Amino acid sequence: MRPIYQRLSLFIDGQDAYTFVPIEPVGAQSLTIHRATGDIVLNPLNKAVPSSAMRYEKTIYGFLGMVSLALSEYIIVMTGREHRARLMGHDIYRAADFDILPLNPNVTVQCPPHPVEGHLLALVRAHLFGGHFLFSYTYDLSRRLQAQWNERGMDASKPLWEQVDDRFFWNKFLQSRLMDTEIAQELSPYVLPIIYGTFDLRTIYIHGHKIQLCLISRRSRYRAGTRYFRRGIDHEGHVANFNETEQILLVEEQTARRISNVENFTHKLSFVQIRGSVPVFWGEVNTLRYKPDLQIMDLQNTVDSMRLHLQEQVSLYGEQCLINLVNQKGYEQPVKEAYEHTISQIELPDLKYQYFDFHNECKHMRWDRINILIEKMQEDLLRLGYFHLDMAQPDPMQIQHGVVRTNCMDNLDRTNVVQAALAKWTLNYQLKLLGVLTEGEDMDDFQALTRDFRELWADHADLISKAYAGSGALKTDFTRTNKRTKIGALEDGYKSAMRYIRNNYFDGARQDGFDLVTGAWTPRKNPITAASLLADSRPLIIRSVPYIASFSLFMICAGLTLPRTSDYSLFYYFVFWFVVSTLSICFIMLHGIEYVSWPRLIPPTDIIYYKGPGFRSAHHGKGFTGPIGRKFSISRKPLSVGGMDGRKRALTNRIDEIEMGTKKRVD
Repeated sequence: MRPIYQRLSLFIDGQDAYTFVPIEPVGAQSLTIHRATGDIVLNPLNKAVPSSAMRYEKTIYGFLGMVSLALSEYIIVMTGREHRARLMGHDIYRAADFDILPLNPNVTVQCPPHPVEGHLLALVRAHLFGGHFLFSYTYDLSRRLQAQWNERGMDASKPLWEQVDDRFFWNKFLQSRLMDTEIAQELSPYVLPIIYGTFDLRTIYIHGHKIQLCLISRRSRYRAGTRYFRRGIDHEGHVANFNETEQILLVEEQTARRISNVENFTHKLSFVQIRGSVPVFWGEVNTLRYKPDLQIMDLQNTVDSMRLHLQEQVSLYGEQCLINLVNQKGYEQPVKEAYEHTISQIELPDLKYQYFDFHNECKHMRWDRINILIEKMQEDLLRLGYFHLDMAQPDPMQIQHGVVRTNCMDNLDRTNVVQAALAKWTLNYQLKLLGVLTEGEDMDDFQALTRDFRELWADHADLISKAYAGSGALKTDFTRTNKRTKIGALEDGYKSAMRYIRNNYFDGARQDGFDLVTGAWTPRKNPITAASLLADSRPLIIRSVPYIASFSLFMICAGLTLPRTSDYSLFYYFVFWFVVSTLSICFIMLHGIEYVSWPRLIPPTDIIYYKGPGFRSAHHGKGFTGPIGRKFSISRKPLSVGGMDGRKRALTNRIDEIEMGTKKRVD
């Protein structure tokens, strides 16, 4: 494998070209991108930089790719990195700072010549600085240990970007300009794959054993997005908020000699779990109410899409044990029923479904009752196993034959708690099997190990939640302390309020950033046709009411400071402005959909205005025109399956142009 260049110097030759020169090794082939044509040229060894070129003031730590917007193509480079840890001899980093360089000489990032271009640049910038991107120059962070072991023979001749798991290659769309060229293999040292996820590593000593505990999560770039704008499954079998989580345990024997800081781990173990949205067509329509309107779509190819999803998981991981934590009563009940109704029609031998009523079992802060689920799952966990590599043996001691797939409504809070509990049981079992823990001992007997384990999983939960819902995870007090506390409940209330604000007023732009960077939507080279991205097309009355409400509240506050001759002198004044503010707020809630920050690149109109069979909890927020409270019941008849040809036709019909750009899937 050709190593990736870790540090680059950038030289800008006026308006002609950008030249990237590797700092190490000296004399390596530099890369030139011509600004006028966009041509990518790999220069000969030891080629001198033109004397007219000026050196960029920052060191480049990675070439992340190129993105084409309305007026220009842009190069995205990493100018800051944070060293996270050293895993099995490989340095792991987090991307910390980025620069965006325009190819068009007439365009500047600081002052774009057109507001649409400025808007698109802001989306890209916000996505880069708002994400949590991880990478290594020498290690494939996108694949679990077992997958790397299985493909170790083929990897030796491949560059890193050809080894990575396609699902977690977050900047694949950005790197496509380099990977699609005829000299892609020669450009490999410049192609740096990154993942969107979490990484943490802790070192502990127990009974003379050096132990490293590592936790990695990898977020899929398919159906990527935010909480309320990416739910359920798509027609290609990809689900929202899909994350693979790998817990790695490295153990050094007591007799192993430590030579300075050289790692000498004799046992490497990996335990993998996955999470993903309920794999049916469903969504939640924001209406400014705390609970959105629940929409389940009983489409013709629902069974086909779920089958595609589960077949892919079986082919990748083996047997699937599906844990469903969605409530069986109230608001969430239709999602549970739709899931169970659809999966009952899928005949796959390697599936096992397990339902656990989380809220009912753990009510009144009885979170110790999660052990009920763990006891039910012990036989499955032993059968599915984990990956165990003994460095003294030529073959693995054990392989993982399947995974547990856990989901709740958001695949965040309840899912985090259950996954952490399953990981703890497995870790405890592994340590006893290796002889690190003696008979009668438990990992809870070792304060340092327990503390680090809980912090790993709590921090992991917070980062996944921030990426999807915009706030830290709920219920992390239990993950951190193994107890549910009143202070933790108060913190959850604050986080829930932050989620509400972000999901209703900020996530539209965040979703646009996901769609733009992952290539789900690409712009045309004409910003004039994209006026809808910036223009407010709502009726004047809709736009004016928030100003009226704000002004009336201001007048009420101002009235408190006005002089008065008696207690009743301002009575009618306050009554008038209270009535105005109340009517304004009622109007806003009645037309709540009009005030939500919706995505503009790929608006979810197919969910908001769906009229086919399925279930709709209500039609709030649509004014007086919508059938308030209208409900649809889930069909109990077998769904008609259109087959692969029907699915392809449906996909073709759904791929349509949206004003300035086109919606597409990048494979």
